[in-house]
Amino acid sequence: MSPAGDLGPDDVRDSPERWRVVAESTVYRGHVFGVRSDRVEMPRGDGTEVVGRDVIEHIGSVGVIALDDRDRVLLLRQYRHPVGRLLWEAPAGLRDVGGEPLHKLAERELLEESGYRAERWDTLLDVYPSPGMTDERVRIFLARGVTEVPADLIDFERVHEEADMPVVWVPLEDAVRKALAGDLHNMIACMGVLAVHAARASGFAGLRPVDAPET
Repeated sequence: MSPAGDLGPDDVRDSPERWRVVAESTVYRGHVFGVRSDRVEMPRGDGTEVVGRDVIEHIGSVGVIALDDRDRVLLLRQYRHPVGRLLWEAPAGLRDVGGEPLHKLAERELLEESGYRAERWDTLLDVYPSPGMTDERVRIFLARGVTEVPADLIDFERVHEEADMPVVWVPLEDAVRKALAGDLHNMIACMGVLAVHAARASGFAGLRPVDAPET
C-alpha cells in the first residue's frame, strides 16, 4: 500500500484487496442475506492485530432510473418496514435468478413495478450501499425511450409491499432539489437522480454500455 503522501487524483480508483481472515463462522443464513462473523488480521503500528468484523452477505440488486423525453424521472412509493416510512424510490430488484444478466433483471423490474419498457439502456453507477457492514452490490441503470405497457399484457401480480405502489413522473430538476432537501431518502433514487443530472450535462457521453463488466 502506497503512503498517503504519494497518492494523487489519478490514484482515486477502488481496487480489490482482501486482508487475511484467520477464522470465520456463520451466524445466520437466509434467502436474501446471511450474517457471518470474521476474525481479520489488520495492521497496527509496526505489527498486526486480529479484530472481529460482522458481515452481512447479500445477493445484490439492481436499480433503474427511467428518464422520459420531457426530462422527468419515474419514482414509485413503497412501504419500508425497517425504517417505518413510505419512501419514494426508483424501480429495483434483487439478483435472485441465477445467471440472469443484470440488464435483463432491470428490464423486468421496470416492467413489473412501473408498467414501462425502455428502448435505450446504459450503465449509470455501480455502488456498495453500506460497505462497512455488507457486501451488497447495486448496479444502477439509466433507461430512456420509455413507453407504457397495457396492464393486461403484464403477467405479474403485485403483493405485500408492492401491492399499492403509486407511480409519479418528476421533473429531473425537481427530483434533484428533493434529494438535496432531504425529501428523498432511498439510496438508489438519490444517487441515481444526481448521477443522471451530472451525466446529462455532458450529453451522457461518459456512460458505460448496458453490459459493462462489474470491476
